[in-house]
Amino acid sequence: MDEKAKAYWKRNLSLVSVLLAVWFIASYGFGILLAEQLNTIRIGGFHLGFWFAQQGSQYVFIILIFIYVYKMNKLDREFEFDEE
Repeated sequence: MDEKAKAYWKRNLSLVSVLLAVWFIASYGFGILLAEQLNTIRIGGFHLGFWFAQQGSQYVFIILIFIYVYKMNKLDREFEFDEE
């Protein structure tokens, strides 16, 4: 593999690692570990810890998908791997 491809995959893997860490924090951290502390805050009548466990982590995941698509398209253009 040439240096350009190695640099591309290194940036790709670092992006995936950051996004997975954010997803883990939002789903496991906020939904399970910090649920008791977050339950002191209410959103729409529901405790925030419950909201993260039931809905919030899913919303974060969907947002992360769009961030990944945007960043990967930008990375593909930067390394000239885009299909256009």
